[in-house]
Amino acid sequence: MVGEFGGRKAKATRKKFRWHKIHYKRRMLKLWKKDPLKGAPQGRGLVIDKRAVEQKKPASGLTKAVRVQLIKNNIQVTAHVPGEGAIDHINEHDEVVIESIGGAQGGPKGSMVGIKYKVIAVNGVALSEIVSGKKQKPAR
Repeated sequence: MVGEFGGRKAKATRKKFRWHKIHYKRRMLKLWKKDPLKGAPQGRGLVIDKRAVEQKKPASGLTKAVRVQLIKNNIQVTAHVPGEGAIDHINEHDEVVIESIGGAQGGPKGSMVGIKYKVIAVNGVALSEIVSGKKQKPAR
């Protein structure tokens, strides 16, 4: 309890316990600026190379992924290519749009270790439409 002259103590206590509030902590630490997309929902980038990434312990297999260099800040990230045979439709130097894969606290999802993003479009055309055969990927 705060007495008649306990205002200074009350103010200091409030200041200390602000850090328990998630909104205050995110605002002060600017966590959204630490991620490569800088808080944006999607980002454009150029494919540097294609690779297969091994999965984590209980699952086994190779996850098809591409290394992408973002246009806005030249940061390189690894992005998963969803869909069967979808990796065949992506070449080096293609322009892709990536988005977050939706893992817990912005991290990887499931057994895909180190992969936080997925490819959703290639050269301006949705990857799902290219894989299903509805549209053709335009040449750059």
